[in-house]
Amino acid sequence: MFTNDKTKQVKAGNIYIGGGAPISVQSMLCAEAHDIEGNIAQAKRLEAAGCDIVRVSVPDKEALKTVEALKKNINIPLVADIHFDYRLAIDSVSAGVDKVRINPGNIGSDDNVKLVADACRNAGVPIRIGVNSGSLEKNILAKYGSATPEAMVESGLYHISLLEKFDFTDIVLSLKSSDTARMYQAYCLAAEKCPYPLHLGVTEAGTENMGVIKSAAGIGGLLLRGIGSTIRISLTDDPVKEVEAGIKLLKALDMRNGGIKFVSCPTCGRTQIDLIGLAKEAEKRLEKINKNITVAIMGCVVNGPGEASAADIGIAGGKECGVIFKKGEIIKKLPENQLIDALFEEIEKL
Repeated sequence: MFTNDKTKQVKAGNIYIGGGAPISVQSMLCAEAHDIEGNIAQAKRLEAAGCDIVRVSVPDKEALKTVEALKKNINIPLVADIHFDYRLAIDSVSAGVDKVRINPGNIGSDDNVKLVADACRNAGVPIRIGVNSGSLEKNILAKYGSATPEAMVESGLYHISLLEKFDFTDIVLSLKSSDTARMYQAYCLAAEKCPYPLHLGVTEAGTENMGVIKSAAGIGGLLLRGIGSTIRISLTDDPVKEVEAGIKLLKALDMRNGGIKFVSCPTCGRTQIDLIGLAKEAEKRLEKINKNITVAIMGCVVNGPGEASAADIGIAGGKECGVIFKKGEIIKKLPENQLIDALFEEIEKL
């Protein structure tokens, strides 16, 4: 099985994908394609949230003005999302994009594919092939009867072959489905057959609540197997939430360092403080702190300094009171209403 460190490595702008590079987090702009200021503002918010790579729709030549403006105003790599018109891919490369998302089989003749491949090769721009279970080729659907994982992989390999025909190999492949299990199985199969980096995602995953759960299940499961080089958590919501969820997922898998790691227990009958309230308040206040530490909010002494001894700092509850502990050692005992402020005073010292 090909894993992230065994795939070919490609470069989009200043970000490496595959070949052992860190897993990157992507999102897509959802402002209207011709709204230059709206797209710039949204892209800057995504960049500030920690987005590594951002994609923009290029449905027509007018949208190239948005591409040019984005390249002047953001520092992260920009991907042009192209459907059917090979000329827009070439024009996007000329406008400075760092990566192109296109399916070679959808842009016409071999001559068209060669023109796009040559333009991308000359500019050092990789191509992401985006296979979606809802839009597979008719002949592949007829062969498999439906959009099975095997059908999705065959479609991806077909599109790859169209680029390899013209000696283009700076390729990233995605195999997305709204069905988490189907997506998972497709990527597992692709990892055995494809030497290129894989872009992971559950497409049309839904709104934040279910979308994050479906994405964490599919993407997280694959990453734990060493499959995947870059991810997007697709949500019907503000794209900043996609980035935040992606970063949190990578941190949960110990695949991204930096920032706060937050630990809290699920409460039980031993808890005698407002653990849920304390945990929510602490988590909210921690959003404003940029320190590479682990903070624990625990309900009682059983789950406190002992089980959370690896935490840099934390709270463990007692009867309407609690303790502050560092690395498992109790340093203060305080009334419940003083715990949060005392915790953050200690965090400031770290």
